[in-house]
Amino acid sequence: MADKWDVVVVGAGNAAFCAALAAREKGASVLMIERAPKELMGGNSRFTAGAFRCVYDGVDDLKAIMPDLTAAEVERSDFGTYTQDQFYDDMFRITNYRTDGDLCDRLVGRSRDAMRWLHSKGMKFDPIWGRQAYLIDGKFKFWGGLTVESKGGGPGLVDQHLKLAEKQGIEIVYGTRAFELIYDGNLVRGVKVKANGRIEEIKCKSVVIACGGFESSAEMRTKYLGPGWELAKVRGTPYNTGDGINMALAIGASSFGNWSGSHAVQWDYNAPEFGDLSVGDNFQKHSYPWGILINATGRRFVDEGADFRNYTYAKYGAVVLRQPNNFAWQVFDGKIVPMLRDEYRIKRVSKVSANTIEEFAHKLEGVNAPAFLDEIKKYNAAVKKDVPFNPNVKDGRSTVGLDINKSNWANTIDQAPFEAYQVGCGVSFSFGGVRIDPDTGQVIDSDMNPIPGLYAAGELVGGIFYFNYPGGSGLMSGAVFGRIAGAGAGAARNA
Repeated sequence: MADKWDVVVVGAGNAAFCAALAAREKGASVLMIERAPKELMGGNSRFTAGAFRCVYDGVDDLKAIMPDLTAAEVERSDFGTYTQDQFYDDMFRITNYRTDGDLCDRLVGRSRDAMRWLHSKGMKFDPIWGRQAYLIDGKFKFWGGLTVESKGGGPGLVDQHLKLAEKQGIEIVYGTRAFELIYDGNLVRGVKVKANGRIEEIKCKSVVIACGGFESSAEMRTKYLGPGWELAKVRGTPYNTGDGINMALAIGASSFGNWSGSHAVQWDYNAPEFGDLSVGDNFQKHSYPWGILINATGRRFVDEGADFRNYTYAKYGAVVLRQPNNFAWQVFDGKIVPMLRDEYRIKRVSKVSANTIEEFAHKLEGVNAPAFLDEIKKYNAAVKKDVPFNPNVKDGRSTVGLDINKSNWANTIDQAPFEAYQVGCGVSFSFGGVRIDPDTGQVIDSDMNPIPGLYAAGELVGGIFYFNYPGGSGLMSGAVFGRIAGAGAGAARNA
């Protein structure tokens, strides 16, 4: 490969593409290095639903990035607002006030501008009707601070990025694994890669590592997340094995963040080891707030309605992993079955159904049936039936007197047909990574000094998420810090 590049971006997901676009905007020549073959490229971004959590003060902010919204669509939608204060509150509350203040400030404060920047480049977005807003009394009311997704979801996001990169003259090579930084003790001058069985050096003026976390390495999961995590399935790409993190740490980068934490969801128990692009994110099962979760002992073990799905789904996968035999059943009755999200209707699904609760109990593989029947009886009796069910708000329809009460959306399990879906844990990405300068994206070393020539963005940036994650903030983080890192790397070419 010719030594003609100003900036080399390692990775080809959302953060990497944003970095490449921003570097190109600075006039830099840019090469992207993707470990996966072309048909599997895109990192975890391709496996997402494409949601971006961003600040908006009203419908005018949304129309700025979705100009095709019609007057009729606006009229039948209650978009509300998602202010900076709301985003800050969610980030601090969800991370138990651990999120790094400076990183969080850039994520929140630059989210609206990053969306407008992507739109200006040609990225198209849509409202998340159906998944984030239910039609009640003729109007869609959006909830949980999550309103916007890339057109075409995750696959559409990556396809759009590819077209934008091609338009900007950004070159991408596939099947090429970066494994070592070229570093002279003072300056990062490129990367060593392996492609087609050969090792090569690619020289450049700056490197941006944006190739994901370590979630696809069973060894690293067990080492950092803890025993048992080798048993989790991987929600996305098999190629995120910590290469970028390890390359940076090898030259003295400072490790940062919640190394024992990850984004982990409830995932079909019989899903393959890694994500399947023909299924995408549909192995996830996210309607659990409207039903109940049962483990092998036949008992509930978590407050399914503690908060909107956006604020609990990324931590409940780990809760399921800790259950006996690492599984649970999501249980619904006939009142709720029509409300289940589209992912419950795919062909590859671990599902049982029955018309009587007794038959149903004995179909739940691995579950203590008598205990389950007892649990259902106690649960049904504890539901506050005088409070109306409303999926668009935290409705306060709870249970009373149980060891683990359900705080909202408590529906009795008493109407046929009964359906249950077996879930395990699907890990999406790891939270630990490298420390960066929040204003330049430059990687910081263990002496708290910037490493010249090295920048980072995306999942491998530590310090943003701890314990949990507000839905849609991962792609937003990738866009914000990808843009920051790419601009920093692009500007450095003239230094």
